[in-house]
Amino acid sequence: MVSDALIADCIRKDPRAEHELYRALYPLMMGICTRYERNRQNAAARMNEGFLKVLLNLEKRKADVPFEAWVRRIVINTVIDGFRREQERKSMERMDATLDEHTGTAVNEYLRHMEAEAFAQLLGRVPEMSRKVFNLFAIDGYGHAEIAGMLGISEGTSKWHVSHARQVLQRAIAQLAGTTAPKTVSP
Repeated sequence: MVSDALIADCIRKDPRAEHELYRALYPLMMGICTRYERNRQNAAARMNEGFLKVLLNLEKRKADVPFEAWVRRIVINTVIDGFRREQERKSMERMDATLDEHTGTAVNEYLRHMEAEAFAQLLGRVPEMSRKVFNLFAIDGYGHAEIAGMLGISEGTSKWHVSHARQVLQRAIAQLAGTTAPKTVSP
């Protein structure tokens, strides 16, 4: 928990306090960034960019918003903004596909009991765009309409990416368990 005194010192631009705040927030921020970025170096860059935004906006934070929740939102938005910039640069094509209705209940149950690090390794097998959408939907709790707005895709595409991520995760879990993945319909 970050103290109000530390935040006040950071608002006064005390370098020692800023360093202490960075150390206190590092696990939270890096955890968020590594869920979205496959490359650890890119994750660290996004985390540092997010932390800078935190420092620059400390005075604007509303006192009634929990500090860690506020930081989490800034870091997630920073990752999404970075993705948008990257998306524009690469001129990615939109993928409009139908949603696969298979829910993968057994896979979801298995995922609930996995260690975070093992889950992060499995998520590394999911293609970048599907991983971002899956993280926003399944982990951070955004709805498909919100995700569509954030990433500049349709709601159907958002749903497709969640479904695709689940399929990739199902196959990966089945490989780990030495079984065959449940049959799913390919888009």
